[in-house]
Amino acid sequence: MNAGILIIRLVIGLSFMGHGAQKLFGWFGGHGLKGTGGFFESIGIKPGYQMALLAGLAEFIGGALFALGLFTPLAAVLIAGTMVVAIVKVHGSNGFWATQNGYEYNLVLLAVAVGVALIGAGSYSIDAIIFGS
Repeated sequence: MNAGILIIRLVIGLSFMGHGAQKLFGWFGGHGLKGTGGFFESIGIKPGYQMALLAGLAEFIGGALFALGLFTPLAAVLIAGTMVVAIVKVHGSNGFWATQNGYEYNLVLLAVAVGVALIGAGSYSIDAIIFGS
């Protein structure tokens, strides 16, 4: 079980770090803060630049914490929060299926983050070392 949770944490956490890096630094084909801020403004998330900074930090830091299994409930809140905003502001009106740019994938990521937070990061985590959980 613990190896499985580790794999889930690493894949999801590192993926979120990558998405955060896209927003913050323009890495991995991202648009950086200016481009992401402009997109945010276009969908009514204002002020766009500052909100892009907050979203990028939430994804990058939340992803790092999640991958490490450090303060996992906080990491899950950061990840889940960005997914709720993505569902409400971008994907929700497109229906469920990702093939129609719907919220399916965002909901899966949200469920994984909350699920891991509820069961714990497992014994291969910094939380287990610090808190004995």
